[in-house]
Amino acid sequence: MINRRMVVRIGAVAVTAGLGLTACGGSKSASSSNASGSQLVGTFRLDAGACSGGGASGTFFRMIDPGGKIASGPFFQNPDSTCPDKTYTLAKPGTDGGIRTGGYQSNPTPPFTSTGSALADRIVAPQAFTAINFGIATNPVDPQAGLHVPAPQIELAGTSLSGQVEAWSAAWNNQYFNQGSPKPNGTRPGLTTPLSGTYDPTSHAFVITWSSQVVGGPFNGFTGYWHLQGTFVPSGAS
Repeated sequence: MINRRMVVRIGAVAVTAGLGLTACGGSKSASSSNASGSQLVGTFRLDAGACSGGGASGTFFRMIDPGGKIASGPFFQNPDSTCPDKTYTLAKPGTDGGIRTGGYQSNPTPPFTSTGSALADRIVAPQAFTAINFGIATNPVDPQAGLHVPAPQIELAGTSLSGQVEAWSAAWNNQYFNQGSPKPNGTRPGLTTPLSGTYDPTSHAFVITWSSQVVGGPFNGFTGYWHLQGTFVPSGAS
């Protein structure tokens, strides 16, 4: 049985978008992108999460109870949250500054400490959740499903973002939880929603959100809601 307070503080990870654009289906620049949009290839550098107005801003994560709703919950409470509303788990950028598109940021070896805390720190810094650190990684083979998955991909059409984060994987307490959209088998079960967001072509600021229902394991049926915010830096830029 799951202890409700052992909430998977999988931590919200944010993405940062800029103009290292590639036309979808080709290697052309953004200026010649097609109607379906252009790929943003680079690093979505994350803004650290912050408590704001009774909620949170920047990069953060929430866990929705089985049978709940994305907008209204009910939500798990993380006793390690620094916010007044402890259903918000804040995230800080990792050593890479955020999430990279067009490549993987895999789990380290070993992936856990002797006490089960995750060591992945490239996307977000490990965060305590009920005294156990969680981490985020993207791997060629999803460690929970055992299936090959593509690297993250974000596309821009006008000021709107879309794409897939099928490889998004949370590690916690010697366990893995796929938190991608779609899932490694291409489906979107339960409350899993497509990645969506907004992008400012002048400042390169972005906001990306999606939700992903846990399939299997001790948190089966719970749903993670991810809010990523920051600035995009294209590949090759300083």
